[in-house]
Amino acid sequence: MNNSKTISQIEIGDQASTTRTFTEQEVVDFAKLSGDNNPLHLNEDFAQRTSFKHRIVHGHLVSSMYSDILGSQLPGLGTIYLKQRVTYTKPVFLGDTITSSVVVLEKDLEKNRVKLETRSINQNGELVIIGEAVVLPPLKEVTL
Repeated sequence: MNNSKTISQIEIGDQASTTRTFTEQEVVDFAKLSGDNNPLHLNEDFAQRTSFKHRIVHGHLVSSMYSDILGSQLPGLGTIYLKQRVTYTKPVFLGDTITSSVVVLEKDLEKNRVKLETRSINQNGELVIIGEAVVLPPLKEVTL
């Protein structure tokens, strides 16, 4: 089974996605790993006193879904992440189900670079993240 695409196999418009529901444990684990212990993520009493009214998931935890897509689906195994631009447009709350997707916008054969649009929407169809990524796809197909 082929688990990656080289730049010559990638087409403009190719896309891939993944869906995930964010849990309490994931937020706690991410706080420990990242060191981001902002009470807005970890303390419901504190969060209720903010404009969000509830705890929110770390933005970088949500945007890490792109790493999953790029490293396992498109281009896939062996992909190197070079650049990411993200704009967070709405908060993601505990229990929200997010679908993140990437779409190939451009490819540079000479430099072996692929530019992709990155988008995440919640279970209500609302855009929560928009951005772009640039990756270096593998030079040859990788299979496991």
